[in-house]
Amino acid sequence: MRAVVKNSVKTLFSIGLAAAFLYLAFRGKNIDELWHSLIDVHWSWFIVLFAGSTLSHIVRAWRWQYLMYPIKEDVSLRNAFSVTMIGYLINNVVPRLGEFVRPYAMNKLEGVSKSATMGTIVLERILDTVTFVLIVLTVLSIYAEPFAVWFPTMAKFEWLFFVLTAIALIVFVLIFLKSEILFQFVRKLSFLLPKKWRSQADHIFDSFLTGFKAANHPGNFVMIALTSLMIWISYIVLLYVPFFIYNFPQENGLNFGSATVLQVASGFAFALPTPSGIGSYHTFTSFTLTQLFSVDPVKALSYSIYTHAVGFLTTTILGLFYFFKDKIHVAEAIVKDNNEDPA
Repeated sequence: MRAVVKNSVKTLFSIGLAAAFLYLAFRGKNIDELWHSLIDVHWSWFIVLFAGSTLSHIVRAWRWQYLMYPIKEDVSLRNAFSVTMIGYLINNVVPRLGEFVRPYAMNKLEGVSKSATMGTIVLERILDTVTFVLIVLTVLSIYAEPFAVWFPTMAKFEWLFFVLTAIALIVFVLIFLKSEILFQFVRKLSFLLPKKWRSQADHIFDSFLTGFKAANHPGNFVMIALTSLMIWISYIVLLYVPFFIYNFPQENGLNFGSATVLQVASGFAFALPTPSGIGSYHTFTSFTLTQLFSVDPVKALSYSIYTHAVGFLTTTILGLFYFFKDKIHVAEAIVKDNNEDPA
């Protein structure tokens, strides 16, 4: 009962936060102009962006195969993609809940340990976070000019961001390759837990470590790094291509670098606990376009609505397809005894 109340409070907070951001995004905008800006977009653009968005998720599933390698060497791309899309679908409704459904779905489709699978999901999030930090630092080190609108002295510190980028990359590699040392340190802290939970915690640590051992295979490390880079490049491309829908390159001089800056803003937006970035994405994206690149406010909001809608519909359509095809039951994934974790 307590868990239900807690989840309900989180959901209400998430919806309230999304509503607040939507208010900020739409405040003062001409709705008629906004509507015409949206309906004037040719349907062919949706097909192009839907295909591109699907491809980015396929690359993410491809990377997950390498992360799953120490647990099961032959996880199919089809099942990895299915579980990935189901996770996104659930996250569209309740933020972060999809990460807890994915181990259940992967266990059902591939018969692998749920806790070990969760270890790969933790690693996936670490990879995404570190890669995003590297992108942010790289943008600030070589493309700080747009941010000078807000921080005029930033250009003087481009060298510092470059140094931080190098340090972050080195730290990432060390943590990634020395995960066993990290987990052994964390395990030593298990004495802080009640005695009845310690054995279960040790089992979870072992399973998580198995998921982290993906990097021990040299070929895996290279491919994990490569696919991680490909994922973020695909996200930037998906922000760059729609520039041409609104003539941003011709009217405002926006280019691929501008899309990279926009990716930084949208990355922070999706980090907030709103359902699928609703509201936060629209506010951060339109604000960045108008304040940094002098884009017309209505066009900026129209762009944010359209690009978000494409991404949302892609994960929803594909997620629903695999959700029903693979007969995934969310209630069973949540309620099922956590101790039941077949290898």
